Amino acid sequence: MLVEDSPDILDTMSEFLCIHAFDVLAIAHPFDALQQAASFNADVYVLDIGLPGMDGYHLVQQLRQLDTNNARFIALTGYGQRSDKARALMAGFDVHFTKPVNTQVLLGTLHAAASMGLSSKNY
Repeated sequence: MLVEDSPDILDTMSEFLCIHAFDVLAIAHPFDALQQAASFNADVYVLDIGLPGMDGYHLVQQLRQLDTNNARFIALTGYGQRSDKARALMAGFDVHFTKPVNTQVLLGTLHAAASMGLSSKNY
């Protein structure tokens, strides 16, 4: 699952992941992400932090409370200060990437998550 409020980034990142053979549910609003999380059963969540209505720190905490199939959580955000990274990890993210992301590193991280025993390539 990809959660990003910028339409351009959401579309571009979603298309990029689809090109690389990932099944992506692209969502612009965190409350929609919570609603869809149970039925989509994502292996990896790629979340922006600066979201409307609920920031990514709170969203990751809410998603972790759901049955997320031992999902991995990746922050993909413009917030790149050392304190932002520490806060992301404390909130429940497994990995923190600052925009603009190195797409090869992101793909490597997604493939590593898939090789850790995740059942499918749903993101």
